[in-house]
Amino acid sequence: MSLDYSFVRLLLLLSLFCFQCVFGRERAADSVGLQTINVDHKAKSSFVFNVKSFGAKADGQTDDSKAFTAAWKEACQSKGRVHLIIPRGKYMVGPLKFSGPCRNVSALNLRMNGYLKATTELSKYEFGGGWIQFAWTKGLTLTGGGTFDGQGAKAWLHNKCSKDSNCKLLPTSLKFIGMNKTVIRGISSVNSKFFHIAVVDCHYFKGSKLKIQAPETSPNTDGIHIERSSSVYFSSSHIATGDDCISVGEGNSHVTITSIACGPGHGISVGSLGKYPNEGDVSGLVVRDCTISGTTNGIRIKTWANSPGRSAATNMTFTNFVMTNVTNPIIIDQLYCPFRSCASKTPSNVKLSDIYFKNIRGTSSSQVAVALECSKGIPCQNIYLEDVHLNLASGKKEVTSTCSNVKAKFIGTQIPPPCT
Repeated sequence: MSLDYSFVRLLLLLSLFCFQCVFGRERAADSVGLQTINVDHKAKSSFVFNVKSFGAKADGQTDDSKAFTAAWKEACQSKGRVHLIIPRGKYMVGPLKFSGPCRNVSALNLRMNGYLKATTELSKYEFGGGWIQFAWTKGLTLTGGGTFDGQGAKAWLHNKCSKDSNCKLLPTSLKFIGMNKTVIRGISSVNSKFFHIAVVDCHYFKGSKLKIQAPETSPNTDGIHIERSSSVYFSSSHIATGDDCISVGEGNSHVTITSIACGPGHGISVGSLGKYPNEGDVSGLVVRDCTISGTTNGIRIKTWANSPGRSAATNMTFTNFVMTNVTNPIIIDQLYCPFRSCASKTPSNVKLSDIYFKNIRGTSSSQVAVALECSKGIPCQNIYLEDVHLNLASGKKEVTSTCSNVKAKFIGTQIPPPCT
């Protein structure tokens, strides 16, 4: 009898132990607002911070900005590996500044599972600033599959940049400034007020599996803008906007862009360059394995006339592109002017050289499929076109090419025929 009783007690103890193991883990997972979270137990220390623990309501109406700021502050002041969690739910926030340096943090993983909505009150934003700004932080990883909604529709009416070169810039949705060793992966950005993502003064920056979307008519909603940065890599993303899918601005080096699906929008651009004094050179750009559909441009290099200073864009390669119904599949425009009228037609002072267009195929919606319009003051040098096959989308006429002030070399298939 006593043996049976002992056996029953043993079963009860084992049951209680299993119950604690299973449900204790579930409660721990719930405390960070996720079903599961992988923490590196080999690290010397690891901390988890949840914005809901700092008072975020996630009801889509309450301003949760203070909770987000407090959570970031605690995370940034921690040590070792840090996990900042934004659980599922709708959050009204912004503008937010997530600034470092986080001196004792070896890696900061921001898991964004939620849906963030930007406030539509423009008076709350700084001129030329961002909605959510990350700055001077090393080792940030932003993942989670969440969405950043800039709620730009109410702001686009206030964009005067198509008429005024000194216009007031609306806020960029995600702005990265002075970052080092950054990874963003698997997030979405919709309806930005201005640029969706801006990468400025950053080094070793990787972005992949991004979804960026805004209406074709939305002004200046560039998908990704890169400026004064090095060792930047973007891949495997879909971008549909009202402006450039990707724009590579001044001062960049060693930028690689691959496997981008672009359209609608204005294509993939270098520039505009040469608008301001003391701009840095662009070099070491590689763009490959991209599809461009229904855009106003395919591959575009644009520089301003009458540049206030000299600069250069060199050693750039564009290879393996498929164009579908693109208005200007390949275009160099060194008299770039986005306004209705420009005061000067003085040649651009931006030198373009050692540029390669390889294996570009598809259809053009305009008869001029290749336009190489270079600066009269500094003609383009060493422009190579290899295996270009572009047909007119309507099939009614043959495509043509135009060129001026350029020394171009043509290799392999050339449709349209080379310009002289």
